[in-house]
Amino acid sequence: MSAHTEHGDAFTALVLEVFRVNRLLHDAGDQLAAPAGLSTARWQVLGVVEHGPIPIADVARVMGLTRQSVRETSALLEAEGFVEFVDNPRHRRARLMRITPAGADAMERLGREQAAWANRVGGAQALDELRTGVRALTRIRQTLDPDPPLADSD
Repeated sequence: MSAHTEHGDAFTALVLEVFRVNRLLHDAGDQLAAPAGLSTARWQVLGVVEHGPIPIADVARVMGLTRQSVRETSALLEAEGFVEFVDNPRHRRARLMRITPAGADAMERLGREQAAWANRVGGAQALDELRTGVRALTRIRQTLDPDPPLADSD
């Protein structure tokens, strides 16, 4: 059995903490999204669609999800009136998912709620530590996925 280096131990501790925080963020997302009639998963998909009509496969790529999970989520979003599907002039079978006025209203409401929540949670942290954490996680992501679907913002 190989032993971890100091870097390996620190990275493993970070990964375990990210897993714990991910669960808590998912739960918080569900609580924030529920009044708008959404879940964290639906909110994530709608957040991509909010930027313009997009095929399911592209949403899956952007979010790092399977097409099947996005297809299922988008069907629920359509049934609830948050998105609609329109013809794609570039591909006959890959229709485009487009946000509806109801979806845009839900995202606007969620944006306000998320900002208040982020300000509260973020305000309890040291700003330099938050920024250092973002840089560290970005570098780790880039190491694991050197060819991301979207350009990095840093």
